[in-house]
Order: sequence, then structure tokens, then C-alpha cells
Amino acid sequence: MSSRISILGLAAAGLLLGTVGRSATAVAKEESDRVVTFYKDVVPVLQKNCQTCHRPGQIAPMSLLTYKEARPWAKAMKAAVIARKMPPWFADPKYGHFNNDRSLKPAEIETLVAWVDHGAVEGDAKDAPPPVQWPDEGWQIKPDVVVDLPPYKVPATGVKEWEQLAIPAPFKEDTWVTSVEISPGQPAVVHHYCFNFETHKPTTVYNVYEWMEVPRDDDGVAKNHKRGADTKEGIVLRRAVGTTVETRQPGRQTIRGGNQFCYLPGLPYEDYRPVNAGVFVPAGSDIVVSMHYTANGVDLIDKTRIGFTVTKVPPAKRFIPQDGEDGQNAPIVRKQAIQDLAIPPFDSNYLGPPADITFLKDLELVWFRPHAHM
Repeated sequence: MSSRISILGLAAAGLLLGTVGRSATAVAKEESDRVVTFYKDVVPVLQKNCQTCHRPGQIAPMSLLTYKEARPWAKAMKAAVIARKMPPWFADPKYGHFNNDRSLKPAEIETLVAWVDHGAVEGDAKDAPPPVQWPDEGWQIKPDVVVDLPPYKVPATGVKEWEQLAIPAPFKEDTWVTSVEISPGQPAVVHHYCFNFETHKPTTVYNVYEWMEVPRDDDGVAKNHKRGADTKEGIVLRRAVGTTVETRQPGRQTIRGGNQFCYLPGLPYEDYRPVNAGVFVPAGSDIVVSMHYTANGVDLIDKTRIGFTVTKVPPAKRFIPQDGEDGQNAPIVRKQAIQDLAIPPFDSNYLGPPADITFLKDLELVWFRPHAHM
């Protein structure tokens, strides 16, 4: 039966803690007189909500691990949290509770604002909680297995099409993957990095980039408004890893990277462990990558890595992407043309058409990955 999905909100209950033998006025005055300091009050908020991105090697433009790093940004931090621009979280709380909600609670916003308003005092470093022990080499999740993608030279200018690449997966036996993290070497120029696990085919050629030629106007805008990988017939270009020689021939792409697992700004990993699930990867599978770079005026070399956590014990649940596993039918059918979901310019309160989704089997919805383009 076709049904529209809505996620029910979960209201949080609050407790008011009183004091015995002291007036509310006295308590309020005591609280107002207390100096808010970086180490005692601000660091816990930053550790919980901000330092995942605001640390060396991550996507944020500055680190907020220490007082010396955070102090120059104090006023900007206040403005960002008051406007709720930071931490970035735009899901409407009326429509559901999300496990990875990174938005600040009112009390946390008040703490940061009070710290700035009272001079951004450093305080005693002994009052700080222990530093978070982040995984080495910039990982969010410490991986059990790492795949290094070939170095990719991103030119300073020009339009890069969506390119596809096939490499062997690192699993020589059937494996349950419990988390996937894609770590770009140059996040500033990585628009997205996605991949599928696929059964190896005798015709699959490893370590060759493949993409479709996309006719563009003088401004670089695609004339047919389709990305290369969606064009069935056309001019196919290929380039072996480590070379600059390109070949052109009419036909269809032989490598079609998917989007089962993706890196997008703000989405570095997918972790299935909290829901006791895993992705089953048959032995000898391939990793088929779809990559899209955006030039930013500087020649760069990107070295993207993919990290996996794995388990030898089959988890309680099997994670299945919406398009299904390789060789299997998709578990859902969605009725909505992408072109119908087009937000008009300057419409800040746009209500898009609903998407009708038919579930073909009993499923538990655990992951939602919205993505849009200008």
C-alpha cells in the first residue's frame, strides 16, 4: 500500500530542580554573579556539538579545541549560535526526533552568549573536561579497514564532470560492514564522493576513470541539464589512473558508480552500529566510485580514503539502501519526478509536492539523506 512518510516528533520532558531554604532571588543572583569561563563552561558545549568539525583536518575553517584558537572567534560564535546557523541543523523539530541532532539547547546557547558578553574569560584549565580522544589521521570513526583511492589532480579552473572508477574491494571473504566513512584529502574541492559495492564482472576494468562528454555553453552550463552518468548514449571519455591521456569514443559508459554510500559536506560517514545493523559485502566484490570535483582557483591533489568498521558476527539487522543491493530489486518504489521538486528563487517557505513511497517488504527506516542543488 502506498503511503506518505511522516516522522512523529518526540517531546522532551523537563524537570525543575529547586533548592531548600534559599529564595529564588538569591539563587538567581548567585548564578548571575558566577563568571562563565571557557574551560569550565564552554569547552563541554564545544566538545559535544562543535569539535567534530572544528578541529585540524576537518571541514570547518578554524579549530575550536583550545582557548587560544577559540578566543578570536568569540563574537562570531555568539552571532552564529543566536541565529542558529551553527551548529548547522535545519530539520524542523515538529517532524521528528533525529539521533544525530547537533543543534544547541537553549541553556547551551545562553552559556556561550554569557561567556562572550562577560569578556570571554579563559578560566582555569584544570576545570576543563578531558580532551576528546579523536581517531588518528582525521577519522571520525576509527576504521578497521582502509582503502586509499588513487591521487587525483584537480585543476584550478574549468568544469569537472562526474567521473566513475572501479577498484577491487578489500574483502576477500564475505564481510559485514558496520560503518562507512569517506575522508577526502581536499574537502574544499570535493562536491561529492559516492560508491557502491558491486559483484565483480569479467568485463570490469580497474583503475580507469570514465565519464560522459557534456555539451556546455560559454558559461559552462550544461545544455541538456543532465549529468553525464544519466546520459545513455554519447561520447565516452576514459583516462587511466596516473596518466593525462584521454580517449574519446561514441557509446555508453561501462562503469556506473552509484550512491549507496556518500561523502557530502556535513555527511562524512554512515554508522549502522547504533541500530544494530550492517551491510553485507560478498567476497570479491568491487567498489565502484562516482566522484565530482569543483575547481576553486588552486591546483590541488586529492587523496581520498574510505574507512570501514567490520564485524565477524552477523548483526541483528541488515542495512539495505533504497535502491537495493547489487543484483536485488529495490525494497521501495518512489513516485516523484525530481524536476517536480524545484524551489523557486527567493521562496523562503516553499512547500514541495509529496513523494509517494511504496514499501515492498517490511522495513525500518533508519537513515535519511537529503541533497539539493542550486
